Amino acid sequence: MCMSDYLDVLWATWPAAKETRVGVWTIRAGRGGGKRVSAATATAPATATDLAQAEQAMRALDQEPLFMIRAQDATLDALLQDNGYKIIDPVTVYAAPLSELTTQRPPAIAAFTLWEPLEIMKEIWAGEGIGPSRLAVMARVTGPKASILGRIQNRAAGAAFTAIHENTAMVHAMVVENAYRRQGTAINMMREAAFWAQDQGATELAVVVTDDNADARALYASLNMQPVGHYHYRKKQC
Repeated sequence: MCMSDYLDVLWATWPAAKETRVGVWTIRAGRGGGKRVSAATATAPATATDLAQAEQAMRALDQEPLFMIRAQDATLDALLQDNGYKIIDPVTVYAAPLSELTTQRPPAIAAFTLWEPLEIMKEIWAGEGIGPSRLAVMARVTGPKASILGRIQNRAAGAAFTAIHENTAMVHAMVVENAYRRQGTAINMMREAAFWAQDQGATELAVVVTDDNADARALYASLNMQPVGHYHYRKKQC
């Protein structure tokens, strides 16, 4: 798979409320679901006139102009920089064949997949700012999907979401409560996601992580997940 394929998985498994073609742009209505569902992307080379059109379209949605920059967007990247847009949240996509993660099952009662999420999972997500708007993103997914509950010391300790597009499952909204980090909960949750995806007929697991999240990047590397691509966002800073 190439990076564009992984981005297709990203948008299918964490979808915007609405996508609209405006000139050379795909404009996404995020409705509070985060950058992944709010950032505009270019479908062709963009000019300063095109940039103004995108800005107008996003403001019409009550969204601050935000752009995703992929490897093929170097000219757009420069245009945005010249117009006062700063880089935010560089992101790396990690992926691995499911066979790398299904070498052993998590311990009994350490992780479960289910749909819909339990109230305790919503509370765990809320503690990290993942509230109703992002839960609405999960609800919009039309393909196979599951929430993942992580447990340790006889209590709920983590929550995540996964869904499948084509043959790839992607994990989103991975959260482990502070008091239970570095105790294997996230590893158990990722392995549980992999076994669930395998049961659905998928062959690969992917995840996106901001480059400044060293702990998460170390986690995915420990599971033999490899970097397969990068992107970043640009936004004007006040």
